[in-house]
Amino acid sequence: MTEMTIRQAGPADADAIYEIEKLCFPDPWSRDAIRQELSENPRAFYVVAEIEGEIVGYAGLWWIIDEGHITNVAVKPGFRNRRIGSAIIETMLEHTGQQGIRHYTLEVRESNISARALYEKYGFAVEGIRKGYYQVGHEDALIMWKHAAGPEENENR
Repeated sequence: MTEMTIRQAGPADADAIYEIEKLCFPDPWSRDAIRQELSENPRAFYVVAEIEGEIVGYAGLWWIIDEGHITNVAVKPGFRNRRIGSAIIETMLEHTGQQGIRHYTLEVRESNISARALYEKYGFAVEGIRKGYYQVGHEDALIMWKHAAGPEENENR
């Protein structure tokens, strides 16, 4: 089996992330927006998955006090169904949880059944809907949250 590496993304990864964006999303972020996220946004945390030196997936998160807003999770077509998305999410949740994030949120297309199942696997649950959220297709977004038990929650049990 080919070895996969998950690591924190940096500005040099912007072009590869942009190429995945274009392949995976009908309304991708611009190359400049990605570059800015990786080099100028102190609240952004991104990870990439590499196989044999090729970036095949990534995820991004905005860090807001004790909350993490997951911006995007994507795996390049041809590399899906190999647990890459799971590895990316596990790494992101583990690292940011150790750094103090206790609540995670994201939006996902209502029709994206595979992404919803992946997020549910990690404890995310639907807590709301954003009507017509996506510009392309005017599809609704499901708002999903995951609440991690911190020391203060455990003391109250």
